[in-house]
Amino acid sequence: MFYYLYVRLHQDFHVFNLFHYITFRTAYASITALFLSLTMGPWLIRKLKEFQIGQYIREDGPKAHQAKAGTPTMGGVLIVLCIIVPTLLWSDLSNIFVWLTMGTTLAFGGIGFWDDFQKIRHQQNKGLTPRGKFGLQILVSLVFGIILVSLSARGLYSTTLVFPFFKRIHPTFLISRFLGNIWTYPIAFLPFLLFVILVLVGSSNAVNLTDGLDGLAIGCLLVSASALTVLTYVAGHAVFSQYLDLEHLPRVGELTIFCGSMVGSSLGFLWYNAYPAEIFMGDVGSLALGGALGTVAVLVKQELLLPFIGGIFVVEALSVIIQVASFKSRGKRVFRMAPLHHHFELSGWKESKIITRFWIAALIFALFALTTLKLR
Repeated sequence: MFYYLYVRLHQDFHVFNLFHYITFRTAYASITALFLSLTMGPWLIRKLKEFQIGQYIREDGPKAHQAKAGTPTMGGVLIVLCIIVPTLLWSDLSNIFVWLTMGTTLAFGGIGFWDDFQKIRHQQNKGLTPRGKFGLQILVSLVFGIILVSLSARGLYSTTLVFPFFKRIHPTFLISRFLGNIWTYPIAFLPFLLFVILVLVGSSNAVNLTDGLDGLAIGCLLVSASALTVLTYVAGHAVFSQYLDLEHLPRVGELTIFCGSMVGSSLGFLWYNAYPAEIFMGDVGSLALGGALGTVAVLVKQELLLPFIGGIFVVEALSVIIQVASFKSRGKRVFRMAPLHHHFELSGWKESKIITRFWIAALIFALFALTTLKLR
């Protein structure tokens, strides 16, 4: 919205030239998101308490968590709102990638909202069935992938993968570009669609699994979103992308504003979600944020770097996979409890110590992801 002040007024009023710069708009999108989150947080907490929308704690979890029962949940509505509104205000709304990212984020958030609603409705910690939740996530990811395929046919997107550390390894999923019309050979894009589904579904559920301690997921997300903001800006900048030997993606530069909004929104929500939490994000927040990370990573061609950008989320998800696989195959558990943060909790670590150390690990992962730019 504010971008159009530049388009219409910059020739008459030079001050509006500021709105042309992505860095300026990203900074103010972050500030706007932070301001909205901090000011609307108390109101939302109060309303959630009035409507008795509280968290139900899993009975098989750590017993100390039972004291958190009834804490207002579904705070992810605030997170998503504080991402979308600044993005609408500060980005170039003629950019299709901005709308695509917002749409995917809202879709994953909608799945999480319905899951949270079912939990509150039935007054237990069971919402959508795993099959139903995964099915909806796969459907959203598939639609997103099909849109990218159509954009690639118009030359607006590339399905080429960018490998960290390597300059000349660029495998492509665009198998059918030599075969004619993409709709004539849709099966040729099946590997790409499966890859997109893996990234988005994996990312959203990894963040969801990490959301088990006060401030843990949102703190790690804040770090990951900050790193992704840098990577998105570099991918959209002609000089930086050429210097670092990255594929220049001029249209995705606007997604820097979206990432900046995600940083500001996460920081504001952390104010109320920090230990001891006054509000929980719920699935509406974790699924939306995970979906947003995966979506931006795919659009800026950093899919293979995403496991480092969100390293803690990957570790948490792997701990669950290992635990389930071990128990089903050997009848034994590798960890005291999965996800991993519960293992440390049952090992005697204080919740605040686990959270802080996981934040530090998340920062290390993110810094490593940024160093890969130069290591190429």
